[in-house]
Amino acid sequence: MTNAPGLTLKGPVSADQSRRVLTEAAASFLAALHKKFNATRLSLLAARQARWREIEAGKLPTFLPETAAVRAGDWQVGATPPDLQDRRVEITGPAEAKMMINALNSGSKAFMCDFEDALSPTWANVLDGQLALQDAVRRTLAFTAADTGKQYKLNDKIATLLVRPRGWHLPEKHAEVGGEPMSASLFDFGLAFFHNAQEALKRGTGPYFYLPKMESHKEARLWNDVFNFSQDHLQIPRGTIKCTVLIETILAAYEMDEILFELKDHITGLNAGRWDYIFSIIKKFSHDPTRLLPDRSQVTMGVPFMRAYADLLVKTCHRRGAHAMGGMAAFIPSRKDAEVNKTAITKVNEDKEREAGAGFDGTWIAHPDLVAVATPVFDRVLAGKPNQKDKLRADVDVKPEALIDLKIAGGKITETGIAGNIDVTLQYLDNWVRGTGAVAIHNLMEDAATAEISRAQLWQWLKHGAQLDDGRKFTAQLYKDVKARELAKNPKISPKVVELLDGLVLDQKFTEFLTLPAYESL
Repeated sequence: MTNAPGLTLKGPVSADQSRRVLTEAAASFLAALHKKFNATRLSLLAARQARWREIEAGKLPTFLPETAAVRAGDWQVGATPPDLQDRRVEITGPAEAKMMINALNSGSKAFMCDFEDALSPTWANVLDGQLALQDAVRRTLAFTAADTGKQYKLNDKIATLLVRPRGWHLPEKHAEVGGEPMSASLFDFGLAFFHNAQEALKRGTGPYFYLPKMESHKEARLWNDVFNFSQDHLQIPRGTIKCTVLIETILAAYEMDEILFELKDHITGLNAGRWDYIFSIIKKFSHDPTRLLPDRSQVTMGVPFMRAYADLLVKTCHRRGAHAMGGMAAFIPSRKDAEVNKTAITKVNEDKEREAGAGFDGTWIAHPDLVAVATPVFDRVLAGKPNQKDKLRADVDVKPEALIDLKIAGGKITETGIAGNIDVTLQYLDNWVRGTGAVAIHNLMEDAATAEISRAQLWQWLKHGAQLDDGRKFTAQLYKDVKARELAKNPKISPKVVELLDGLVLDQKFTEFLTLPAYESL
């Protein structure tokens, strides 16, 4: 246990981490953030629970009547910095040195350095990630592979760097203020901002962030207050911080205008975080037997409720002068199987063509090889422009019920879908508890969102005895039988991971985020 001013650290800290990350000044700043904002954070998390109970009682989401004036108002967000004007392809990955170097060198326009879903938040990972982030901002980041001796370093030209802290719901159990665990959001953001904002500005860029998993504009207001406090602390102008908000919860989809408005001096865009968005829908309607989604492979961006979400995001962003960022292409090209590559790249192309045609200004990829796949699609549509914010989508008129009309023509729940959900959750969690948060599974780079969708579907299908396409009912015994077959294929899965999955699927109460109980095992 190490004590810093106002901050109690309950984990080992190396000399380098102490000297460069958890400095006395940085620790004081973290403590100040916690004391000023944690009570509000906790009250907003309580409000989430209250709203979830209302939905369970039948009060469906809709556009908020109390903020109608914001939606009707004629306003726009603040100016976008030059290095965020063109975001046609953004790559994402965990805050780990080798992956960061490959991403920054990939030829993409921007790189989102992730402390959230793609990083297993072991104490060492979190602090080492902050060290790597500092080196990336200062262009000194380097890595030598222990097994091959291969050296990695940054190119002269690299992608614009953005940072995603963990969501409002997550704690950082290794840092306490007044006996309370710190918000992981404030811990990640605070260290990234404190150590790198001034340096980034000197280098002609800025402190840029992605904000995950919000459920209301009031949560966006809290971020805005955090930003203003932090900028005042470093004596840099308000509005210097720029952020992009992931719309990855069903409730946030009804408050896109309001989220942009609350952050209007700091925000540059919204992102269609579609995997967590699907998870959020399953979660909020987990009690409702009339809203069961089919196998997750059938829940594509082409189904009506997902198309409504994407179109509304583009229209809302462009009306307010903000970027609309598309979703993830998670495919990992194979070095051995040309046929797998051909099929998958065709699907990636189709997905990016759909996004570009719908008006998105850019998209996400998970592997450097996909830069060459996604970039030409947006090059053709943008035709020399940095973005297409002038595409206002006047044709779009999304009614509130369209976002939660979950019917999918021909949708089926199958044993194959059950097996796939069990398989990916077991494999992902087994890696996560061992310290790896971005995991290659079946030629896809998976993060926590896929595991969340998968285990949430299993819980909901089981609770309501969902009928499979062959007429059978999904039961606890069928779950156990399929799980046994999947474990036979992966006998090295940790018993504690199996126990964790059983709890997530078989417990009577739905677990809000799998990362909360899993975090206790780190």
